[in-house]
Amino acid sequence: MPIQKVKFIWMNGKFVPWDEANIHVLSHALHYGSGVFEGIRAYENENGTFIFRLKDHIIRLFESAKIYFMEIPYSIEEICEATKELLRKNELRAGYIRPIAFRGYGEMGLNPLNSPVDVVIATWPWGAYLGEEGIEKGIRAKISSFKRIDVNTLPPAAKATGQYINSILAKIEAIKDGYDEAILLDQRGFVSEGSGENIFIVKNGILYTPPSASGILKGITRDTVMKLSENLGYKVVEQELVRTDLYLADEVFFTGTAAEIVPIREIDHRTIGDGKPGPVVRNLQSSFKQLIQGKYSEFEDWLDYV
Repeated sequence: MPIQKVKFIWMNGKFVPWDEANIHVLSHALHYGSGVFEGIRAYENENGTFIFRLKDHIIRLFESAKIYFMEIPYSIEEICEATKELLRKNELRAGYIRPIAFRGYGEMGLNPLNSPVDVVIATWPWGAYLGEEGIEKGIRAKISSFKRIDVNTLPPAAKATGQYINSILAKIEAIKDGYDEAILLDQRGFVSEGSGENIFIVKNGILYTPPSASGILKGITRDTVMKLSENLGYKVVEQELVRTDLYLADEVFFTGTAAEIVPIREIDHRTIGDGKPGPVVRNLQSSFKQLIQGKYSEFEDWLDYV
């Protein structure tokens, strides 16, 4: 999806004009993938513009950095405030936000510890990652031939730049094979996640989702959906799943900040349920919409107004 240019990018403590936010070609992260990042959304409701679960996202950014021995030279509060100010300066009422911390220019080689850590925040208008039609009618997915990185190969708990080569290979394969998205299995053959989304199934009214042992990133939207589900009276179980659990589910859906909540209507040429988004995912989509409209007082602290 093309990036729509706005006025400013926050870069190492300064608001830099969009076209001047550049890095050196010998930056460590460009050569070795040594960076961590987040994907965050800002929405607008009748109370104004807010960033959804901003602090939770920035805490996860710092946790990812800790895993990779990266010292971010700002506090969580400073990054949160810079993000809000960036939206104000760009006059954006809604959009996508990409904070990234990466090892910059200074040294080359596999020991990164002396390389500087640069921090950048960008934001721009962005629609539905898997398309509005996908949200409405559901998408087609395939089990990828590429396995999800193992928890002891690269830490899936970190949202790290270089690790996404794994997801890119799966995504390209899915698109070239005529599907919308990929589903990756872990090294043992259990269901892990999509190329950039967590996955849920519904069976007999109960929601199931893979645990962290299956190599998932613990998504913010995943957590949101789990809490919303419990609020709606659904039971949620973290459990290892095999591919046939997907084929035989009543409903299957993806969750993610970019994707939001997207039904899956077909996997590996097998129709899920009756081939249409089911009642549980429809209920969750409706509840999520009400949530971002500010209708849930119990979750109002997730809406960080700008």
